[in-house]
Amino acid sequence: MLNPIKSHGTLPFMKTLIIQPPLVQLNTPYPSGAYLSAFFRNLGFDTQWVDFSNGLFHELFCSKGLEKLFTLSQEEALSKAFKAEKKGKDEEAFQLRRYISNKDLWIRWIDPIVDIVCGRENQRELCHEFVQSPFIPRGMRMEQFLGSLERDVCVDDAQLLASLALADIGDYITSVFDSNFALIRYAEHLACSTSSFDSVLENLKAPVLVHFFKPLLEKFFSNYLERRSSEEKILVCISIPFPGSFVGGLFAASFVRSVLGSSAIISIGGGYINTELREIQEKRVFDFVDYISYDRGYGSCLHLLSNLESHGALYKTAFLDKKGCICPPLEDIEQIDIYIKKEDEYTRSIVPDFSDIDFSLYPRLADDVNPMHRLWSDGAWLKAYLAHGCYWHRCAFCDTTLDYVCQYRMTDIKNLHKGLLEQGKKTGVYGVHFVDEASPPVALEQFALANSELPPTEKRLTFWGNIRFEKTFTRDLADLLSFAGLTGVSGGIEIATGEGLTSVNKGTDMEHLVAACAAFKEAGILVHGYMIYGFWEETPQILIDSMETLRQLFQGGLLDSAFWHKFVLTRHSTVFAEWEKGLHPQLKPILPKVKPFAENDLRFEGEEKSEKYGPSLQVALDAW
Repeated sequence: MLNPIKSHGTLPFMKTLIIQPPLVQLNTPYPSGAYLSAFFRNLGFDTQWVDFSNGLFHELFCSKGLEKLFTLSQEEALSKAFKAEKKGKDEEAFQLRRYISNKDLWIRWIDPIVDIVCGRENQRELCHEFVQSPFIPRGMRMEQFLGSLERDVCVDDAQLLASLALADIGDYITSVFDSNFALIRYAEHLACSTSSFDSVLENLKAPVLVHFFKPLLEKFFSNYLERRSSEEKILVCISIPFPGSFVGGLFAASFVRSVLGSSAIISIGGGYINTELREIQEKRVFDFVDYISYDRGYGSCLHLLSNLESHGALYKTAFLDKKGCICPPLEDIEQIDIYIKKEDEYTRSIVPDFSDIDFSLYPRLADDVNPMHRLWSDGAWLKAYLAHGCYWHRCAFCDTTLDYVCQYRMTDIKNLHKGLLEQGKKTGVYGVHFVDEASPPVALEQFALANSELPPTEKRLTFWGNIRFEKTFTRDLADLLSFAGLTGVSGGIEIATGEGLTSVNKGTDMEHLVAACAAFKEAGILVHGYMIYGFWEETPQILIDSMETLRQLFQGGLLDSAFWHKFVLTRHSTVFAEWEKGLHPQLKPILPKVKPFAENDLRFEGEEKSEKYGPSLQVALDAW
């Protein structure tokens, strides 16, 4: 494979460090690090990938971590309990005081609890005591589960009870120590559509980051610095896939700069960056990082590494120039043509590399009895894509103007299957979660054939992922996929009426949607549907009709689970692009007078009217 760096200049003598900041997902590493690791190693760089999301979990959820937590928080917990009691909130006061009175039990049992959810050996015997003994710490979630049982608790309940124990401790942390904390996607509410960067800066002082993430960074870099030459240049790539990882990403960037100084070249990228910061005007972000890389990252990194000294505009990269002005990504196609082509080549050929990951450290959470929901959390999956982008990329509500949707590029499926099998042998993990926007039927079929052709003596892969409910998924194809290891699919139904599917340009109809669901279910494949409410043109009757169709899908056994999302209007969606051209006069976006820091999500007139439906929709789902 042609290396543009070598052909367009001297290869920089650099190491690459890939950082996943906290907290993203507990049970498995986010795939961006695996793809970037494979990419940089292909270029010949000494590369290390560190999942600080998993690291922070273990820094906090251990005996020493909880000892520190209770020391720092018990005064606040008791004060809050006293105030709650004065307001007549006796249950809240009781729960807070119980955490403090049982703190020694929590400290003693947290390591066994983590061992149970991580599936470590020699913990089965402990499980008996954990589920039966009256001297085990209990939280509200644990008690609700035990109270809901119509049978005696048994040792097989240990994983679920341990998962709920972690959630109970998480509730305590959120209540009295750090309101931004969540077991998944720390500070998720902060950065999405944030009007000012000031609130992001303020939350860099968050207790979990200061008291737990910082010591974790200190321990890692004390070892890292011992292994490097003082004159080495290091390219540090920080992946920020979600709003909740932005604050942690900047915290990590600040720490890296403090310990590595000018020898570190720091770049951030990822889903949040791609959607919210494409036209960034906030210069203070560059106090933390040198570059902002958009979209897949392969082309932008190649161009950056080939032009480190030129200070000219770069492909899909923003930075501060010598005058202190933000230099936007390069638009001259002729200059960057080779990088565009190489990016597509890497997209097709790269197989994610998980060799830096110890999957035994990842908890398999049994936080839901729904078998489809469990696929997300109960398993340390190898995450990969069959294709970059969406082969349909026309849905009205989707960010169809962005690379991750509109630039459809399928991978070399046989090469991907072979590579994931090799990753399985190295890591011991043979489960694959395809993270495609919508897995192409032809790619799924090719992957299934490759998997089914393995000899019976060879361990094969099991897999699941997102699809479109369309006519291509016949019963024959569903049977093949099931035989070859497909266990579940999730897909967007959005508005479950014929008129509704047409209005959002889903590219399918109710007949084919129902047929696809039936094909999967009859083949023994779990099915999850995504629903959306609160569209700009939605009426109560449209929502009622959609609910009724969904009810019938459940009644007919065609769905295992579903989830209602509230519609969010985005700048990069098809409907907004059409509105700018004069279409959809009934849609009335509320454009901010001052350019916000995070700019993708938009408000529109009347959107608040649908907020009242959320709780009822959830109640209906629970009933169905």
